[in-house]
Amino acid sequence: MIPKGEKFSSQNSKVKLFLAFLLTFAVFPFCSSSQILDSTNLPIVFINTNFQSIPDEPKITAGMAIIDNGYNVMNHVTDTNFTYYGYIGIEQRGSISQQSWWTQKSYAVETRDSLGTDMNVIILNMPKESDWVLYGPFSEATLMKNVLTYQLVRELGYYVTRTKYCEMMLKTGFTWNYNGIYVMMEKIKRGNNRVDISKLDLDDNAGDSLTGGYIIAVDRNINAIDSGWASQKDTSVIFTYKYPKGDEITSQQKNYIQQYVDTFETVMQSPNFANLTTGFRKYIEPVSFMDFFFMQELSKNVDAYKRSSYLYKDKNSVDSRLHAGPHWDYNSAYKVALGGCEPFDSD
Repeated sequence: MIPKGEKFSSQNSKVKLFLAFLLTFAVFPFCSSSQILDSTNLPIVFINTNFQSIPDEPKITAGMAIIDNGYNVMNHVTDTNFTYYGYIGIEQRGSISQQSWWTQKSYAVETRDSLGTDMNVIILNMPKESDWVLYGPFSEATLMKNVLTYQLVRELGYYVTRTKYCEMMLKTGFTWNYNGIYVMMEKIKRGNNRVDISKLDLDDNAGDSLTGGYIIAVDRNINAIDSGWASQKDTSVIFTYKYPKGDEITSQQKNYIQQYVDTFETVMQSPNFANLTTGFRKYIEPVSFMDFFFMQELSKNVDAYKRSSYLYKDKNSVDSRLHAGPHWDYNSAYKVALGGCEPFDSD
């Protein structure tokens, strides 16, 4: 069997053999864990790493197959009508969630063609794209904190990551292991079906082209890819580059978005911050920020405001203001209301 939509010639028979080896046992998996999956009304995601452990980074090549017979229809591990059958790049994601005691890892998944190039595909009826998150809700007894909150935000009229529950089978050695219930999610990125802002190229370094689009986040850590800068008002507040990435953004683009945010912070510290013309409304879209604050407080999010808080800005010719969102990472929310507040991290 070959990936849907991809043709193989006799010249790349090695590719066929490699993929067949990756997914040979997807149809009749043997589970070595204490729990064995036979059938479920959730989609089943099989991932075979060809005897490789999944690292933090970089992504390794693996095979993925998905069985999805439709809403509330039973899926069996012996089914062969895969809705996706092909290559992926996969790596672990998160910080605390990578500790050894965190037994259900979360993964970043990139769908690829046989040459290793990103390939936009439909996953579990979500719009075509190549970057996904396979989120393991290990710290959530309800398994629904992110899913529920994203649905509430969606009903407020904002784009937020689409989610689909599934069950996951992982094979890193000779046997298949049942990893439990996961949530397949869209990764936050710029795109027509995701954060729909203008594309920012390397030569967009002046005029209106320089003014957008950008995706940044308030986060606690800076790494090589998502590098950023510290707030001029509070150095414990870190802004990281999400689009363009820190290793792709130009110096002119860095200077523009940093100066924009710095100016906004200065205005907020001024006595005239509420001025209808020169105050904060000139720099941010206030309703998006109000709704963002509302959801953080409603959910009693432990991580609110200090990590995984996304912001985006389009070109001035489209919208000159900074917007709050997309909403992300509510797996530590609602616990305070239940008497617990330990900050688990999945990002």
